[in-house]
Amino acid sequence: MKTFPNPKINIGLNVLRKRPDGFHDLETLFVPYFGMTDELEITAGSEQDIRIIGPKIDWDPNKDLTARAYEILDADFNLPPVNIVLKKNIPVGAGLGGGSSDAAFALKMLNEMFSIGLDDSALAGYAARLGSDCAFFIYNRPMFGTGRGEMLEPYDIDIDAWQLKVEVPSGVSVSTAEAYRGVLAAKSQDSACTPLREVLALPVEQWKNCLFNDFEATVFPVHPEIASLKRRFYDEGAVYAAMSGSGSAVFGMFRKILNKRESFASVRI
Repeated sequence: MKTFPNPKINIGLNVLRKRPDGFHDLETLFVPYFGMTDELEITAGSEQDIRIIGPKIDWDPNKDLTARAYEILDADFNLPPVNIVLKKNIPVGAGLGGGSSDAAFALKMLNEMFSIGLDDSALAGYAARLGSDCAFFIYNRPMFGTGRGEMLEPYDIDIDAWQLKVEVPSGVSVSTAEAYRGVLAAKSQDSACTPLREVLALPVEQWKNCLFNDFEATVFPVHPEIASLKRRFYDEGAVYAAMSGSGSAVFGMFRKILNKRESFASVRI
């Protein structure tokens, strides 16, 4: 079985408080993005084997989130061995959730391959054990996230009038730990004043000055290339632009060009 895990973007991200368990409470809108994908193939095998293909792959395949997805289901359902081949195209350390998407898709694939019978809610419970944004990819539709990001509610948002452009500055990646370091001290007071749901209800044209990603306050000073990319999107005519997640990816929302000669490839979400 082969699938194509897609990344996500975060439209707005408020870091609210640090929790006693060391995690942070946040609120964000997760939206799937289909302009790039990884390739994940899982087949039955006589021995367990995991291979990861792609540039700058420097981690143990047996510790990849896809391997952990297999392990947590195997612990409960005694699965047979499988061969996993993951081709990475989604940039690592870009705030796009590529690894989480791979793991969630692996859970769904294993559930189907071996007729385990878990519904989306049960799969999301397993996914939440793997990563804070992993559960989102079980549903893979716009979801409002709270808690660590694992508490999800379907969110009705219509942005069909917009083209979405996503870029990652060449050679720049951001670790989650780096992004969280000092975020509560650095975040602007403005971003904490208005609940995210209220801002999202405004017209997209009003988002620029009131819809924030709190991680920009800690990431931009260390990685000015990301801030420069956001400015470039606005220079190119974006109505709204922001960093996704903890960076380094930036997305811009542009008005659709209503003719056949579009200036760049667009993705509908």
